[in-house]
This record gives sequence, structure tokens and C-alpha cells, in this order.
Amino acid sequence: MESITVYADYVCPFCYLGRSSLETFRDRREEPLEVSWQPFDLRANKRGADDEILDGVDDGKGEEYYSQAKRNVQRLQQQYDVEMAQDLATDVDSWTAGVASLFVRERHSDDWEAFDNALYRALWVDGRDIGSKDVVTEVAADGGLDPDVVETALSESTWEDNYRESIDDSQANGISGVPTFVYSGRTARGAVPPEQLSRLVDGVDAW
Repeated sequence: MESITVYADYVCPFCYLGRSSLETFRDRREEPLEVSWQPFDLRANKRGADDEILDGVDDGKGEEYYSQAKRNVQRLQQQYDVEMAQDLATDVDSWTAGVASLFVRERHSDDWEAFDNALYRALWVDGRDIGSKDVVTEVAADGGLDPDVVETALSESTWEDNYRESIDDSQANGISGVPTFVYSGRTARGAVPPEQLSRLVDGVDAW
């Protein structure tokens, strides 16, 4: 089956919007298209030695940046007709969700896409804190996964190490922002519309 790689961070609203656009494209496309997820950490430069987010670290994103980001989110939300409970999630850390998603992708691959979608919905539709281990395990349980197994994975340093390595791989591949869609060596950046994804994958507008 053909596959498109999506570099994303769960706390990025444009990743949620881009994922919605991708689903619209997949629904309209005659041939199936598999999604291959690669993690990216938007807050990598704010993390301490134990991967915790450090308060007070200047990331260069001021009030005007966030105001513009909100306006862009609201515009795309209307354009894509996407339900959202919030425009930004600056107080949520995606680390726990990302580690869990990597674990599910590697050990329960058939359940990964539903889990991926559920994590996005938990944050952006239900307004839940996916930085909480309890919330992430509840999302897993709602999707039919064993919450004890997911919780155990979140407590093991191995999966955090694997997640950190995956993020490093994304940076090594030249990914500097998300969402980034990669198909057959071609790239589209941002929450692009389904028509642009059609051009990326099929080379033409499919509708």
C-alpha cells in the first residue's frame, strides 16, 4: 500500500488541521493511502535535562506571533469545517502522548491510527490535557488498548529513549516545522488543503 509520511506534534493546532485535510483527501481518493507518523518536538529548545519544559525560556515567540497563529487557526478551522475547543494549547506538553503513540505504532500497529486520531480529538475537540499520563491511558482504554500496558510503556525509559531518537531523526531529515508531509521524496509544509495533497501524492488535482 502507498504511504505518506507525516511529521507532527500533537500540541500543534496546524498538525490537527493538516490531519483533517489529509483525511478529506484520503476519503476522496480511490486508492488507499497509509499514514506513517514521525514525531517532532515543537518545544525541544525549552526542555531541560530530564525532558521537562523549563519555565521562563524565551523561544522567540511573542504576543504578535501567537495572535497571528490564532487568526490562522481560526481561518483554517472555518475553511476545513473542523471542530475545535481551543485555538492554541501552549500549556500542554505533548511528550507523554508522543511516547505512547510511538509505543502503540511499534507494538500495536493495527490500532495506531485510531489512537493517533483519538489523541488529537482528546486535546483539540475535548480540551483534555494529553500531557497527563492518566488522560493518555484513558484514551488508550477507550480505543480498546490495555491501559496497563500503555502505562507500563510510559514508565519505561526505553520508550522515552526511542521517542527522543525519533525526534532526532526528524531533525536530521531536515524537518524544521510541522506539519510536514513527505511522499516519494516530495514535500508539502503546513496545514495544506486536500487539493495540494492531491498534487503532492498524485501529481494532479484529483477533483
